[in-house]
Amino acid sequence: MNSGWRPRVLGAWRVPASGPVILAGNHAHNIDGPMLIGTAPRPVHFLVKQEAFIGPLDPFLRAIGQLPVDRGRADRGAITAALGVLERGGVLGIFPEGTRGAGDFAELRSGLAYFAVRTGAPVVPVAVLGSARAGRLIPALPPLRSRIDVVFGDPFDPTDGSGRRTRSVLDAATARIQKQLTAHLEYARRATGRG
Repeated sequence: MNSGWRPRVLGAWRVPASGPVILAGNHAHNIDGPMLIGTAPRPVHFLVKQEAFIGPLDPFLRAIGQLPVDRGRADRGAITAALGVLERGGVLGIFPEGTRGAGDFAELRSGLAYFAVRTGAPVVPVAVLGSARAGRLIPALPPLRSRIDVVFGDPFDPTDGSGRRTRSVLDAATARIQKQLTAHLEYARRATGRG
C-alpha cells in the first residue's frame, strides 16, 4: 500500500496492544480496508463480502485472515468467525455503515454494536481520509502518491455495562457508537486539515 500512496498515520498508539479490539472505520472507497490493514499496529480481520473471494484473491484474502460474509442473509458462519477473532484476543475490523457510501457514519447498522455488546471488546474509531474524491462519477483510485490519512481515536466502551443483549440495549449502543464515530471523524478532519 505504501508504494502507491503516501499514508499518514495518526494515533496508532491508541489501539490497545493486546486483547480484543474492534476497529470501526468509515468507508468511502474500496481501498479503505486495505489501507487500514496496512497501517494498523496489529493484524486486522475484516468481514469482507464473499464476492471478493474469487480467483487468486481468494487464497490471498484467507491467508491474511479476512473473513467472507454473505451480505444477503444473516451469515451465522461469518458471525461465529468474527466472534472467534475477538474471543482469541484479536482485532476485528468493521465498516459499520455496511457498505461504501459518503463515509460520514450517517447510517449505521447494528452489527458493530452486537459484537461489542456480545464480547465486551472496546471500539476504536478510525477515520480514513483522502481515499475518495468528491465529484467523481466513477469511484477511481486516488491519484498515485497522494496522501491518505488514517486517524485512530481513543478506545471506548459503547455498552451500558448491564451485560444485557436486548434490542433496546443494541439500539442504545448503536446510538452511542454513531455519536463517538461522528465526533472522531470531525476531529480527524480538523487534525489533518481536511476540514
